[in-house]
Amino acid sequence: MNIQEILQKAIEVSASDIFIVAGLPITFKCDGRQERMPGDILLPDRIQELVEEIYTISGRNRSNLENGMDDDFSFAVSKLGRFRVNVFRQRGSLATVIRVIQFGLPDPEQLGIPEAVLSLADNKKGLVLVAGSAGTGKSTTLACMIDRINRTRDGHIITMEDPIEYIHRHQRSIVTQREISIDTPGYLESLRSALRESPDVILLGEMRDYETISSAITAAETGVLLLSTLHTSSAANTISRILDVFPANQQKQVKIQLAQTLRGVVCQQLVPSVEGGQIAVFEIMKTTTAIRNMIREDKLHQLESAMQAGAAEGMCTMDGSLLKLYKEGRITKDTALVSCVNYENMVKRLG
Repeated sequence: MNIQEILQKAIEVSASDIFIVAGLPITFKCDGRQERMPGDILLPDRIQELVEEIYTISGRNRSNLENGMDDDFSFAVSKLGRFRVNVFRQRGSLATVIRVIQFGLPDPEQLGIPEAVLSLADNKKGLVLVAGSAGTGKSTTLACMIDRINRTRDGHIITMEDPIEYIHRHQRSIVTQREISIDTPGYLESLRSALRESPDVILLGEMRDYETISSAITAAETGVLLLSTLHTSSAANTISRILDVFPANQQKQVKIQLAQTLRGVVCQQLVPSVEGGQIAVFEIMKTTTAIRNMIREDKLHQLESAMQAGAAEGMCTMDGSLLKLYKEGRITKDTALVSCVNYENMVKRLG
């Protein structure tokens, strides 16, 4: 199969990822499980040919690869879909993993994204964070939020992504999408530039380091709505991660800034369902007056109790969401235990 046929097959079997690695046949990831395609085991020369086809079909410059660097980019194939590619070397040969992104924007109802998550996009200013490990759907959740804003209010939405996954058309809002390393050198430069481009909403693909996090908090203080991601597993961990990048003598001030600007934190993961496939599970924190005080006074250990008490406002903990899914018969007891944050407490709650 050539690369176009591989991409076509991946769409047909609803694969989320394609693995092209020496020593294995073409492998698809479908609903969290690996499915190896019938055919020969891939050898380095064959992988080199497929990688060359990817660069040809995408029109991508090969300079990163030729300079011995990993390469991360996205491209679209007409009438097929969009694909996010990472090309790298392992054991002396090339390898690539391709993320499959269907044309069109995701449907939050079909994906099980609750209204309490989407409604965070209704904020006109402040900081909204979506957290979770790689591959848990953070970009998809943010795409749904951006689409909601785009359809419901006037404004200028600026996204900074590495790479661009979902394409947003201009609707009520103007949407400008910048891809890191192609349209702008990096997140920090793009963020500083965005503040001079009359933004109403900024999507920052990832808050990676001190400079970017500091600039993002400052941007949120200017009266824009800033959405971004972190690789953390709970609301408390998310806030701790932000504070930890700052020197000790700045952390008191950052707690005050976060208490003022943070509008909500969503943590998510994908877990296997009893019916096959995967279910998105969410922890949702909205910054009430009580939660602002906890952040300001460094009482993050109390956030879980505050989320449990805030059910009427759409808040929930990760363990509470898992327990609900188990009681509904949608996930197994083992899945709830493996995926929970507080194992001992979950054992007691499961009886």
